[in-house]
Amino acid sequence: MLTWLEADDPLPDTALAWGPGTDAPGLLAAGRDISPQRLAEAYDRGIFPWYSEGQPVLWWSPDPRMVLPVAEFRVSHSLKKTLRRFAADPACELRIDSAFARVIAACASTPRPGQTGTWIQPALRAAYAAWHVQGAVHSFETWIGGRLVGGLYGVHRGRMFYGESMFAHATDASKIALAALVAFCRAEGIALIDCQQRTAHLASFGARELPRAAFEQHLQHAVRLPPPVRWTYDETHWAQVLLDPGQPTAQDARPTRPT
Repeated sequence: MLTWLEADDPLPDTALAWGPGTDAPGLLAAGRDISPQRLAEAYDRGIFPWYSEGQPVLWWSPDPRMVLPVAEFRVSHSLKKTLRRFAADPACELRIDSAFARVIAACASTPRPGQTGTWIQPALRAAYAAWHVQGAVHSFETWIGGRLVGGLYGVHRGRMFYGESMFAHATDASKIALAALVAFCRAEGIALIDCQQRTAHLASFGARELPRAAFEQHLQHAVRLPPPVRWTYDETHWAQVLLDPGQPTAQDARPTRPT
């Protein structure tokens, strides 16, 4: 049976999540509370909400878990060229947290192939927005010519980052935001980005599945580490994903903007 949570009930042990062969592998509990306090309890343990319109809040802990080890991020030749052009163009800018509400709204409303509707329900958007004000949720934003053309948002707990959703309104705009997130995580000592569930798209960037036990073991350490102090993006961060093997310093990979 599925655990029903009242407002003051703690989330159950993740070992109780539904397993393979069930109707919803990874489903752990259901309830109504989607407050920032409940989100903090959940993400500290690697549990996340995911539900559709008309459903209660459903809490998930899949096994295995899709993660992107930032050291294994794959940058294709074409993406590297795109990133170099973006980083060198004065009309292009990567920002963090300058337009969080617009990013989560775009993630909720942008059509996706094979998908109808959105899992980012109004109550969930409001909870993430409140948590963003408290400093736990961040947006990485791709700006071109003063326009927000793509981005992503996610949750940080200590030195752990949970990627939630992304959108693109221009070619490669979400890929640029993802590369920027990886660069920031490398610079800040964040080893894993949680991707929740497997997709071929994320696997193409180096994401892979990790047993829940191994994921939770990493989590127990990572969430207790002090978080990054400054959530701002510096141009020098690009070197984290543009530096080729054999280059002696990050300065060699720093793109030069025309003056």
